[in-house]
Amino acid sequence: MDVFNKFYSSVSNTVSQLSGVLPGNPVTREFEATQFIASAGPGLLWKVYKGYKKSTKQEASIFVFEKKLLDRWTKADRDVMIEILRRGIVQLTKLRHPQVLTVQHSLEESRESLAFATEPVFASLANILGNTENMPQPIPNNMVNYKLYEVEIKYGLMQIAEGLAFLHNDVKLLHHNISPESIVVNQQGAWKIFGFDFCIANQSSPGAAPFWPFTEYCQALHPLTQPALDYLAPEYILSASHSPASDIYSLGMLIYALHSTGHQSLGNIGNDYMKFKKFANELRNLPQSRLLCVTEGLREYVKLMLNTTPELRPDPHQFLKIPYFEDVGVKTLNYLDSLFQWDNLQKSQFYKGLPQVIQKMPHRTCIYRILPCLSKEFVNPPMVPFVLPNVLLIAENSTKEEYVKYILPVLKPVMLIQDPIQILLIFMQKMELLLKLTPGEEVKSDILPMLYRALESEAQQIQELCLCVLPTFAALIDYPAMKNALLPRIKKLCISTGYISVRVNCLLCLGKLLEHLDKWLVLDEIIPFLPQIPSREPAVLMGILGIYKVALSHKKLGITKEVMATKVLPFLIPLCVENGLTLSQFNALAAPPPPPPPPLLLPRPLL
Repeated sequence: MDVFNKFYSSVSNTVSQLSGVLPGNPVTREFEATQFIASAGPGLLWKVYKGYKKSTKQEASIFVFEKKLLDRWTKADRDVMIEILRRGIVQLTKLRHPQVLTVQHSLEESRESLAFATEPVFASLANILGNTENMPQPIPNNMVNYKLYEVEIKYGLMQIAEGLAFLHNDVKLLHHNISPESIVVNQQGAWKIFGFDFCIANQSSPGAAPFWPFTEYCQALHPLTQPALDYLAPEYILSASHSPASDIYSLGMLIYALHSTGHQSLGNIGNDYMKFKKFANELRNLPQSRLLCVTEGLREYVKLMLNTTPELRPDPHQFLKIPYFEDVGVKTLNYLDSLFQWDNLQKSQFYKGLPQVIQKMPHRTCIYRILPCLSKEFVNPPMVPFVLPNVLLIAENSTKEEYVKYILPVLKPVMLIQDPIQILLIFMQKMELLLKLTPGEEVKSDILPMLYRALESEAQQIQELCLCVLPTFAALIDYPAMKNALLPRIKKLCISTGYISVRVNCLLCLGKLLEHLDKWLVLDEIIPFLPQIPSREPAVLMGILGIYKVALSHKKLGITKEVMATKVLPFLIPLCVENGLTLSQFNALAAPPPPPPPPLLLPRPLL
């Protein structure tokens, strides 16, 4: 009851938080916000809610700015800030690029709020680095002690650089505020450029050299209505100019903050404009020792990015070519993002080598970044045999909760695919893993039907694998399914197969299943069936004999002398003269059976 009350309380709190903000905002007509998860943008003024689109149930994030947050500001500052936020989202909505946050519903305004919807978001980079302003309290569990892995930082920086290349070269746009608050990490772990509140558009005519108008910093205005000084390029004050190289400086400062102790900025300027002026002048003689926290493969390039001469800074394309990004994990993630451009042969080669990479990647990256890319390939049946082993490898390192939430839903449709036959074969080989992680209900609804299909398959290897794994989870199969679905299929296969090995495996499987059956099922279904087997090869006869011995000696079954005399011996005695029997096989057949245990008086089950 306590758990229910806590859940009810949390839902009520979320609803009450939203009720004062979103009613009246048109975004609520199409989107449902369910949970407050993060914050982003200048001063982290945007609250980010987890949610979904009402018509399609598709996941989304709803960004909400509550105007009451500015109640302490002067009216002039409030108006400026709201206009800046509006402008930033309008600009974001116009942009379409994999490294720019995707807007699903454009900005809407009500008396109390601004709101818009985007692709599902995890948090802003500022939140991840420990800035929890305007975030839910207590901090969500998935954000507590959250640490970025090296491969996540490398690939994230690559994505931001690619986004800047798009803005500078294709759109001719300066972002003008690259900082942790303006980078959003989506649900899959991809870093997306956000926060276009201070962006500057090219004002020159087509064909002419780009021109970005310059506006000086105004100390009279509220600091949040202007770019963050910690990430603002020094030429802003040294030469009253800016260019695409200014965004590269900001990216260099972002890299420093990612690596520094406590994720502090290099100048630790805050909102102090005079401190910014002083730091811009000191930057000309920045000692290398100040950058020691930056990883070695990146340190020299960060020093270049922070050079006070903009022309000496690398552009995004040059930055992307540095050895730091020559990393197998980064390359793998990059390949996964561009797989749709490849043909099946190229994809199959890539997937064959992927297991070695998965074993070295952080598990979080495998679950949130690699798995979604792989699952998209499941609509392409010829590729499934190459993709499926990688998904199951990720499952091996997952908790049961992760498996049920992220992996099982994408595996269920694959379990229904019968061609190519290798898919079923892979599932049979990994059946122990599937049974360990899959909840009992899904075992019955999804795993058992797949095993039934395997028994009915034409492929000998799949039939034999299925017969080998079946006894390992016989305890999960209820009585009606065992009697009406499983045993009839095994018996049918045993009689109809043309392979001796399959027939022997059917008998071995039945022998192992006996302990999970009751006396009446064995008497009614198994004992009468054995004489019907149309084969007298020694291996088959030994399999039959093994079933009789288990049935006679098992204390739960306890087959009586009467059954032995009337049903078993009349069948076994003629087999003693089969020519193919070795001496040891004949002795096994002719030896007296073990004495049956006292019969257990069990009621006959009612079906």
